[in-house]
Amino acid sequence: MSFLTHLCKPASRRILYIFNGKRQYFNTRLSQQDTIFALSTAQGKAGIAVIRVSGLKASDALISLAPKNLKKPLPTPRKATKRIIVHPTTGEMLDHGLVLWFPGPNSYTGQDVAEFHIHGGISVINGVLDALGSAEGFRHAEQGEFTRRAFDNDKLDLTEIEGLADLLNAETEAQRRQALRQAQGSLKNLYKSWRKQLIENTALIEAIIDFSEDENIEDGVFEQGKSLIANVKQVLNMMINHVNDNRRGEILRDGIHVTLFGPPNVGKSSFLNCLAQKQAVIVSSIPGTTRDVIEISLNIGGYPIIVGDTAGLRQSDDIIEIEGIKRAKDRVEVLKSLNSNDESSFRIINPMINEFLDKSTILILNKSDLLNESGLAYLKKAVAKIFPENYICYVSCINGDGIKEFLDIFVSSLKHKYDNSATQVALITQSRHRKNLNDSINGLQRFLAQKDIVLAAEELRHATNALGRITGSVEVDEVLNVIFERFCIGK
Repeated sequence: MSFLTHLCKPASRRILYIFNGKRQYFNTRLSQQDTIFALSTAQGKAGIAVIRVSGLKASDALISLAPKNLKKPLPTPRKATKRIIVHPTTGEMLDHGLVLWFPGPNSYTGQDVAEFHIHGGISVINGVLDALGSAEGFRHAEQGEFTRRAFDNDKLDLTEIEGLADLLNAETEAQRRQALRQAQGSLKNLYKSWRKQLIENTALIEAIIDFSEDENIEDGVFEQGKSLIANVKQVLNMMINHVNDNRRGEILRDGIHVTLFGPPNVGKSSFLNCLAQKQAVIVSSIPGTTRDVIEISLNIGGYPIIVGDTAGLRQSDDIIEIEGIKRAKDRVEVLKSLNSNDESSFRIINPMINEFLDKSTILILNKSDLLNESGLAYLKKAVAKIFPENYICYVSCINGDGIKEFLDIFVSSLKHKYDNSATQVALITQSRHRKNLNDSINGLQRFLAQKDIVLAAEELRHATNALGRITGSVEVDEVLNVIFERFCIGK
């Protein structure tokens, strides 16, 4: 979303923004006076649909739509109860299902919350939604508003909310594990512990400033001040180590880019089709078929992989092919595929691609079915002299030989780089985390270099606030809409 105008009216706590020429408002804390409702499960037919209600009148929704008796109008908290669902105005029966009651503050949003678990027919869903909409003081929830209320009521911090969004969007096991750790507070706990230490150090340096000329200064303040520098250095070192993670968390969240790279007509596109287990790209015996980078998203070993098929590297006078070759070179990251089936000379390393080989390259020798046993043995011996044997794969896209062995090697390398399940180390997953962490690191470095104690205290406050912006402990209105617009209505 592009914010062309962003104005805040303090009295009403409404943020005005103009999007596509339309004036729109997003209510902040005062919107909690309304009782909101929405379908929390997917649109369309389903066995079960869940409609969620949150706000001051959530209990009224249960009493009016799912009446039981006057002695016990509300069900037992957090216990599914079977009820008849009726229209509060006409008394018409809409459905029969389960209702749940979560009195605040022990609920997802921190407010009173009611849930209706009904049959997932479209007419049933619309009937219950219309019934709720007819009640005074009820309105449809905005996108992400339930989670926004959870944030406003200190039930979740921003890192947990972002982890929840990533969990909803996770497509592979590795993404699910990382998002679940973050949603459960791994980053929150880490950043809040650092911020707590910085706040304590800030309080100490403020005491030194305030009482340095006071003869009644508390005993031990200056002695504690001597350890302040050591404490800040310790936090700084932990933050630097945290940031120097090769962006593993962000890469895993967005997808790991790998590239098939090599001369023309060696079977790169055929190999990609083998990995995708479908005809994802065009295969031709004519060299130079692939002109641009073609990307296919795959789930390999539980990891999100974006495989790029590139133009084959060779000397060419074709301006389109030349551009494709340039893009191929720019794209090289992890995987390059190269091959030679010239049995007489075994020119394994093409001069055009030799410069791009490194220890992260997996050498794939395709068309192994064209060689007899002795030729293949000679090839393996020759290649082993110039390339690590554990990163060499001999495959045939015709009969499937070697594909499983390649996948074993590839998944093993992915686990080595990206699997932190054993250590449970919290990884940075958002660019805004990294930006604020770097701001905090810079502030701490300026603090340590500062000679003036008053200016040093200001740098320490800056570093502390930068950490607070990650979790939402300080004002972060400028990022809230960007975060919550990723959620569906009803979450």
